[in-house]
Parts: sequence; C-alpha cells; structure tokens
Amino acid sequence: MAARPVSRMLQRVLRSGLRSCSSGAPVTQHRPGEPPQTAAEELSRRRQFLREHAAPFSAFLTDSFGRQHSYLRISLTEKCNLRCQYCMPEEGVPLTPKADLLTTEEILTLARLFVKEGIDKIRLTGGEPLIRPDVVDIVARLHQLEGLRTIGITTNGINLARLLPQLQKAGLSAINISLDTLVPAKFEFIVRRKGFHKVMEGIHKAIELGYSPVKVNCVVMRGLNEDELLDFVALTEGLPLDVRFIEYMPFDGNRWNFKKMVSYKEMLDTLRQQWPELEKLPEEESSTAKAFKIPGFRGQVSFITSMSEHFCGTCNRLRITADGNLKVCLFGNSEVSLRDHLRAGASEEELRRVIGAAVGRKKRQHAEFLLLLQDSPPAIPSIFSQDPFCVQGIRHRVSFSNQKATLWEGGWFPRTPLLAQWRLRSSCPQRHYSSHLDSDANPKCLSAVAQAPATPSGPLPTADQLTHVDTEGRAAMVDVGGKPDTERVAVASAVVLLGSVAFKLVQENQLKKGDALAVAQLAGVQAAKLTSQLIPLCHHVALSHVQVWLELDATRHAVGIRASCRARGPTGVEMEALTAVAVAALTVYDMCKAVSRDIVLGEIKLLSKTGGQRGDFQRT
Repeated sequence: MAARPVSRMLQRVLRSGLRSCSSGAPVTQHRPGEPPQTAAEELSRRRQFLREHAAPFSAFLTDSFGRQHSYLRISLTEKCNLRCQYCMPEEGVPLTPKADLLTTEEILTLARLFVKEGIDKIRLTGGEPLIRPDVVDIVARLHQLEGLRTIGITTNGINLARLLPQLQKAGLSAINISLDTLVPAKFEFIVRRKGFHKVMEGIHKAIELGYSPVKVNCVVMRGLNEDELLDFVALTEGLPLDVRFIEYMPFDGNRWNFKKMVSYKEMLDTLRQQWPELEKLPEEESSTAKAFKIPGFRGQVSFITSMSEHFCGTCNRLRITADGNLKVCLFGNSEVSLRDHLRAGASEEELRRVIGAAVGRKKRQHAEFLLLLQDSPPAIPSIFSQDPFCVQGIRHRVSFSNQKATLWEGGWFPRTPLLAQWRLRSSCPQRHYSSHLDSDANPKCLSAVAQAPATPSGPLPTADQLTHVDTEGRAAMVDVGGKPDTERVAVASAVVLLGSVAFKLVQENQLKKGDALAVAQLAGVQAAKLTSQLIPLCHHVALSHVQVWLELDATRHAVGIRASCRARGPTGVEMEALTAVAVAALTVYDMCKAVSRDIVLGEIKLLSKTGGQRGDFQRT
C-alpha cells in the first residue's frame, strides 16, 4: 500500500500554524479573541481533510464485484444487560468461554491492520458494547489510528448517559441507539427489564453533548409497533435525531414472514399522509438509508430497506464477531477465524491474504433471504423440532447454534417476539403463547378451556351485603386500611370463539394486522396493571407478577386465555386477573374483526384465588 504524503501534510501543518492530531489530520489551535470551534465543527473539518488526503484503496478489501469495504463493525462482547423477547431467552444464551474471545490487544491489532488497508469507519457493537469495562480505553486507542475518520457505537442506551462524556473525550464520533417503542410499559414487556427512561436520558445526553444527528434505530413490526411511526417522526421536529425505520429482516428462529414486515413504501405512505411536504434528501453511494426531512424540523427520518429494496450492490461492510470470526455478509454462513490465525503467529501479510480471500468470496447479494418475499410460506420454527409435544412459552429448549450466536454477537438482533409457538404434531398444529418463561410449565397450559363446574375448595363465607355501597345505597370504595397484608394470587380465564376462517389465519400467523396472540398477550399484561383506572371502585394494587397464556383450541376454533396475578397487600387481585383476560379477549376480537364479525367472547370467569379473610377458592 502506497505511503501517505506525510511530508506534504507536515508542511501544510507548519505553514498554517496548526498542530497535528493522531490521525494526521490538522487540529486548529485556539487563538485568543476568537470563538472556539465546537466539537462538531472540528470533526467536520477533520473529515474533510482526511477525504482530501486519502490513500489508494487496498485490493485486499475489494471483492470480485468491485465493492470497496471501508466500514468495519467489531463486536466487543456477547453479553447484554437486556433480555429482549425477540432476541434471547430470559436466562440468556450460552456464552463463549472468555479464553476464546478476542482480547483488547487482539481487537486493536486487527483494527490497526484493517485501517491500514483502507477501513475509515469502525462501529463497535455487541451484545451491548457499553457493558465492556474497557470500552472507553478501546475507543481512545482506536482514535489514535491514522486514517480512521469515524468511530461509532450501537447501543441499547441503558448505560449511555453515564459513559458518554468519557466516550466523547476518548474520540467517539457517532451514536446509534436502538429503541423500538416510545411506550414505557411496552418497552418493559419487550426487554424484560426496566430502563426506558435511561434510554431517553441517553438520547438527550447525546444531544446535549453536540452529537448531530443522534441516530435512533427502530425495527418496525406489524402488530407490535407500526402504530408508533408518527410518534417517532414527531420527535424530529424539535430534536436533531435521525430516526431510522428498519424493515424487519429474517434470522434463524425469529419466525419471519411477509405479513409481519412493514415495507419502506408502506411506511413512507403513512408518513406522507400526515406530512405531504416530506422531501427526499441526497444520499451517499454506500449508504444503507433512504433519508427524508420535513421542512422546518430539526431532525430527519431514514428507512433501511434491507428487504424491499436491498443495497447489496453497494455494501461496504465487514464484521468481526466477539470470538474473532470475520463475516463478510450479515446473512451469510461463511466465516473465517482471524483469532486462530493471530494466535498461531500469522504475520500481517498472512492475515491480509486470509482477509482478502474471504472478501473475494463475498456473494453479490443475500438472495436466499430475498426469496422469502416472493414465497412467504407460514413460518414454522425448526429450532423447536426436537420437541414433538407442546412448546410452552418462549424459553429456548435447545442451545443457540454458532450461527445464531454470531448474528447476535455481530450487533444485529432478530427483532420479532418469539411469542407464539407451535405444537408440532401434524394432527394438532396449535400455537401456544405465554408471557412467563417456565421450563417446567404444563404443556396443557389452558385446561380451563374445557367446560368445568364451579366448586369451591372449602367453605367460602359471603358478605351479608354488597361491600361497594354505603348505608344509603350509594357507591363507595371499601376502606382496606385496617386489613393486614397477605400474599394474594388469582387466576382467571376466557375463551374467544373465532370460527374456522379467522382461526386458521391466527393459527398460521397470517392476519394483516400481525400476530394476534402476541398483541393480545401484551394487552392483557397492560390491562392487569391498569385495572384500578378501568374499574372505578378497585384499589390500586402493586402487582409483583402478571402472567398471561393464550392457546389455540382446534376442536372449537377458539383461543383460550388464562391470566395469573400476584401481589402482597390488603386486597385481592381477582379483578386484575379478570381484567387481563377480558382485555386480551377484546384484543383478539379487534385483531380478527376484519375477517369475521361472527366472533363470540365468553366464559370469562375466576378459576382460583388465594389469600384474604374469606378463604381460598378453586374452580375444579
């Protein structure tokens, strides 16, 4: 590789009274009486200088189709501090032994080599990169590499506000924050952790520190968050954000199908109905995003059209996983271990040959996945084929394959809820759905779907009069201030009779609105927590646990629903359980009403309750 014109660069530096930064780009010394440059202005000037003094591009990073790869994504860790339902089970995934992961020095050695050969942008990913203890040091040392113009990071935002001031000083120049919803309750449901407000704090901290734009990545999935498109765009009116709507892409195990994907054209049409003045912005050749702006808004909106209008022809990206594998395509299975070559003592020239050979094998496009757009059959997840019986809940009962782990490590997540599973016996293809991960759960998770007589488990004292009216017959809330706190649990159930047509669409997950079971389960959980706001004389209860199941009953063309609520307090939680199943049932109706109006909601009943002065109740 030809050497950079260092002498001419040095002469320019000396003539202009500048000092040199570590990349070789000049940095202006502040003169007294002049306003200091902002970090953004300095960064922009530095990038322009490096563009003007770029070295010839390496043949090792040019593939057989002439694509020059100048962008490298490096996964710093497999670990994550969230447990997104569309990404991994609640207990996490099997982790690669620490000895098999790249060390900090190995990461920097590979980064140095790639930058020498023409990489000018590095993005740090995970897992969650900001949980790596030495992430600030890694950014600082990458910042010293001559020729590296951009150091970015993709993060879930939980630790961003705390670390960003240090990262900015170290040299971090670009931020992508993943956020799929603006509803706190939905956020908590999706990621199984609290933290929505921490993510928003991180976004505002990035704006405060001068990052512009701050990129917010939102994967759009029908039936989960496509109703929030306008809310996300509205954020760009007063904030310098680039909200990037990403078409939902297929990954092993995420049950991708055409009906769940919201295309770029559909999203754009939705935005134009609200903002007809939306205008297209120019884009760079290798850009993955189609950018738009609403006149007068500070920020902009982009679309990542991975499926409907792929950008394979201009792809300039390579990826290194946390265990040191080089991936030339996100969707490809082909990997080569740079870690093994490093530890075997390979020279730089040998590493170049290995990298060059891998880049040379890169395919023209990820056609095997694009075929899904044409065929789009009902997706039955083969990951569960080892279990011939009911797969209860969303716990992965088999370990992640290396391929799935690599996709996760590389910073891209399969982003649809793995919430509705299949009973895989050919005679009974039923879907099951649970909000709670329980490996010991009974596969017949909704025995309550069958008719059952009501029989109390023991004496159940009744009150002499209604408790929610006063002596004059007026409505009144019961005073529970003098009651002792006890552990309260209640379970309720409901049934939705769909009819054969709607049942088949729900069973195959082919409803236009999306996954009815997933949306209904979320609605049930939210409703349980909001019961006191819906039922006037209910006390507010701090629920410690809410669990909702949905199961398809092929014999009745029905959806059976069961909810369990738990709390410790002076009053019971049967209303919370009943509200959960009722609202879940209403949601199933709403999801299916375009197909059939002949849907019957019924059998809403309390199955059991424990705790309280009136004793326990059990419907057998």
